[in-house]
Amino acid sequence: MSTPIVAVRGLTKRYDSTTAVHDLSFELPPGRVLTMVGPNGAGKTTSLRAIAGIIQPTDGTAEVMGFDVQRTPVQAKQKLAWVPHDPKLFDALTVLEHLEFAATAWGVSSYEEAAKDLLERFDLLEKQDEVAQALSTGMRQKLALCCAAIHKPDLLMLDEPMTGLDPRAIRTMKAWITEEAARGSSVIVSSHLLTVVADISTDLLILVRGEAKFFGTIPEAQATYGLDDLESLFFKATGT
Repeated sequence: MSTPIVAVRGLTKRYDSTTAVHDLSFELPPGRVLTMVGPNGAGKTTSLRAIAGIIQPTDGTAEVMGFDVQRTPVQAKQKLAWVPHDPKLFDALTVLEHLEFAATAWGVSSYEEAAKDLLERFDLLEKQDEVAQALSTGMRQKLALCCAAIHKPDLLMLDEPMTGLDPRAIRTMKAWITEEAARGSSVIVSSHLLTVVADISTDLLILVRGEAKFFGTIPEAQATYGLDDLESLFFKATGT
């Protein structure tokens, strides 16, 4: 079997007496789109931050393309991209300068064509000379996505990526995520908008109070809970 894009084993994160994530384990092969769902405080963002190597887990491991995020952080992080729900940009840099900075940081030598394609796709080409401070919330979100995609990562992790996006931008993002998966990457999307991401998801991870209540394909989830509608399935799985 080929190496999974991401392998999480026994991931646990505790803050004093509070356990944010408990014994989380899953693997994701290439070409999959995993939607991570759960009520507020379920541990979705904490899980993503631990997999990205931003925070250190209390127990357990996370590997990206076979590289342990904690033991070999540089190699692992070269293979992934993480976009938080409220991305922090450099207010004084222009849109194009952000992509130039990201390409340099990732060691991408010839980025101009890829940058133009990304900006055109996300309707930012006409804004390429504007500073980030002048961008709307949705435009800032799209710029963060462009910066994350510039090095063609094997693993994309997007925390509430639809925040602030209009319907056209949501459609563009969904098409882009689908294409990234078809290219061989894997994508993890944390989202409350189940009806929005249902048509692009191949797998589902349901978290409740830091514990995985279900992990598997969408058809497996529907068979397990006896429901086709993902919103109803979510309510049944989480007891809400």
